[in-house]
Amino acid sequence: MTVLGLDGCKGGWVVAVADETGFLDAFVAPTIESAERAGIQKWGATVMVVDIPIGIPDTGKRLADTEARKFIKPRSSSVFSTPVRAALEAADYDVARAASIAATGGTSLSKQAWAIGDKILEVDQFARTAAMTVREGHPEVSFRAMSAAPIEHYKKTLAGAALRASLLEGEGLDLGTGHDVLRTRGVDLDDFLDAGAMAWTARRVEQGLAASMPSTPEVFSDGWQSAIWY
Repeated sequence: MTVLGLDGCKGGWVVAVADETGFLDAFVAPTIESAERAGIQKWGATVMVVDIPIGIPDTGKRLADTEARKFIKPRSSSVFSTPVRAALEAADYDVARAASIAATGGTSLSKQAWAIGDKILEVDQFARTAAMTVREGHPEVSFRAMSAAPIEHYKKTLAGAALRASLLEGEGLDLGTGHDVLRTRGVDLDDFLDAGAMAWTARRVEQGLAASMPSTPEVFSDGWQSAIWY
């Protein structure tokens, strides 16, 4: 049983590889397709969990995002509202913002959400032909599920990074394996930690232990079961 956890970074995707014994490796893949290919060819990976929305709404908000914000308080701001499809497919930010307002009855589009629009669409296309099980995750949801108490510290602080590393190590995921990925330009410590959290979730998916928000996934016009797994 080998799984992949993916988190977006400047160079593409940070990929954490894990099995039932712990971390096996970590690397950077320029595309999600190349991450899958490497995972299958080198490790025989069967499950991937990625920190990106899967299941794009046509109007309004996703239950997954709403429930996740409640679950991870006080870190709620790390979950943004998934853009509607019309906004993601717009030519530029101003057009996208107008499309969002029109489709949602007044909700604008954050620049943070617009900035990862290409990655959302990349995963949207990839999942249609993926050779392994693909699920959506969110690192802060996974870390909160590992923790006995709310996560108080922001992930980019020293205390926040130390806490998240400790949570992973408590789950048998030793960061000493794969840490060389941090030498790659554009990969920060929190990217590595987030990919590790996604690998933890992927392991739970493979073992049949994972839960989702919402418990019954929503389905939009794209046909995907839209939920955040942990």
